[in-house]
Amino acid sequence: MRQKQGTSLFVKIIAVLIGFMFVIPFIAGLFESVSEVFSNRFVLISSESNKVFDSELKEYAKKSGIDLKVEYYGDLEIVDLLNSSADNYDGVWISNSLWFYMLDNPYLVTDSKSISINPVVMGISKSKAQELGFVNSDVYNRDILNAIADKKLSYVMTSVTKTNTGATAYLGFLNSIAGSPEVLTSEMLSNDNLRNSMKAFFNGVERVSGDEDYLTDMFLNGKYEAVINYESTLINLNQKLVSEGKEPLYLIYPVDGVAINDMPFGYVSHGQNDKKKEQFKTLQDYLRSKNVRDKLEEKGFRSWYGGINNNPNTLFNKDWGIDTSKYLISLKYPSKAVINEAFDLYAEELRKPAHVVFCLDVSGSMYGEGISELKEAMKYILNKEEARKDRIQFTKADKITIVTFDSTVKSVSETVAGDNTEILEYFVDELEADGGTNIYDPSIRALDILKNTDENYSKVIVLMTDGQSNSGSLYSLENRYSYDNQNIPIYGITFGNAYKPDLEDVASLSNGKVFDGKSGLKKAFEEVRSYS
Repeated sequence: MRQKQGTSLFVKIIAVLIGFMFVIPFIAGLFESVSEVFSNRFVLISSESNKVFDSELKEYAKKSGIDLKVEYYGDLEIVDLLNSSADNYDGVWISNSLWFYMLDNPYLVTDSKSISINPVVMGISKSKAQELGFVNSDVYNRDILNAIADKKLSYVMTSVTKTNTGATAYLGFLNSIAGSPEVLTSEMLSNDNLRNSMKAFFNGVERVSGDEDYLTDMFLNGKYEAVINYESTLINLNQKLVSEGKEPLYLIYPVDGVAINDMPFGYVSHGQNDKKKEQFKTLQDYLRSKNVRDKLEEKGFRSWYGGINNNPNTLFNKDWGIDTSKYLISLKYPSKAVINEAFDLYAEELRKPAHVVFCLDVSGSMYGEGISELKEAMKYILNKEEARKDRIQFTKADKITIVTFDSTVKSVSETVAGDNTEILEYFVDELEADGGTNIYDPSIRALDILKNTDENYSKVIVLMTDGQSNSGSLYSLENRYSYDNQNIPIYGITFGNAYKPDLEDVASLSNGKVFDGKSGLKKAFEEVRSYS
């Protein structure tokens, strides 16, 4: 009996060993396959403005045996991500070489080359441009500033502290007001005339967008006379305006300097990695090929290397103020330290004052974790020192109102100085969740509040809810909005099980937008703050 058991055990051991003989090569082959997949993977972090070329780049990468993954972000977000997690990326395609100098590690990005040229300019409705004497004339940045200061011109633009177009346009105007020096300095930023001129410039802003794409949609759906954006974006916007039978924009290229983006494609260096470097070079050479330059030009990008082009694509329409036979004078950008100082100056002093009304859902479904996360997000927004880290702080010139609601408006608290928020923080800390949900009545209350705010403020409503509205009516809000005719955006934030169509209806009514707060209210409130 023992002999049989011993034999049986011996047979089992042999069987296991034979099994390992087959399994081990299989596992090794599997690891080799996985390793091969990841060795072919090239992760590119890219500006959102490059999405127009996404399919062509990925198709070429696939043909070249490169498993290309592209992650799109705003340019200033790219800087933050490269500073915090550069190991996640192999290449970067950003709007402006300027941002490489803002990296903590100045040697992180190497072998950078320009792919195309894209100026940031102001487009003005042609009749308004003619009225101002800007058509077929030499226009200086000071002429634009004077028209805005004299209240002859208003405009919409993107966020200075969150977008490339907003930031470079701002730095360009600063440079011009300072007299187009060789280098903009910290001392120049302290000049009272410069600060007053820039305050007057930003007082002309009707609406601010946190991204370039939404700015285009906002312009198309609203009634505005001027917009600052990429030349390529304004060309495409003009095509849409003309197709809808609307007046096109006339693009202004100040003769004393234009903010020019060079769209560099660079390698994110992680030491010696010949495989990744080879993949990078393959993609970069493709993007700089004549075939791609022609395709980029068809999308409104200046694809030629050099100052002028006497035979461009017909998209570069002279009737729209675009003359590619003229050299563009590029504005100079200051040092990293001065850029950061300029951003802080904007956030703290130059930004147009805002009156923001937060409409916060405190219905029963917010009980527990929901109300806790809401309190944390609001405390972040209201705490000046915390918000300053992201340059979204309120200042003493701002006004803040909080309206809480369930099935009705529950309470209202406000401060007339945005840097004095202790009362509001206490008010938020005492919030309790109970009752149903009605997003329409608090929106109407917010409109009533802002109706009494003068036009020197940007007026914004932020509506947060975690559920479907089960009382009130969109019809009553539509009537009030139409009657008041205030052009105030209502930005929605979804949270929990929020019914998005309700918020989308409200946003559509006001030319607003809906933000996703389900993955984190703090991030959503930070994002929506860049729209005011």
